[in-house]
Amino acid sequence: MTKEFQKIYKYTAIYEPAENGGYVVSVPALPGCVTQGENFEDARKMAEDAIKGCIAVLKEDGDEVPIEPEGVVISEVKIANQRFI
Repeated sequence: MTKEFQKIYKYTAIYEPAENGGYVVSVPALPGCVTQGENFEDARKMAEDAIKGCIAVLKEDGDEVPIEPEGVVISEVKIANQRFI
């Protein structure tokens, strides 16, 4: 009896409000992996599908699937609007 193992991939998804409502989602570790949804939950589900699709295409093409490094930190950086001379 053989056991099957499934590899678990973990990626950071960035959700940005869309101009017409909903969210646009991008996955920096998977260039070109972008999707959108009408609300946050829809966008999250669409992101899962988009990531699965990107990984499937990479594997079909024989390309390496990028692995996001552990310890990624996402932080907002605020800059005061200053006049530069």
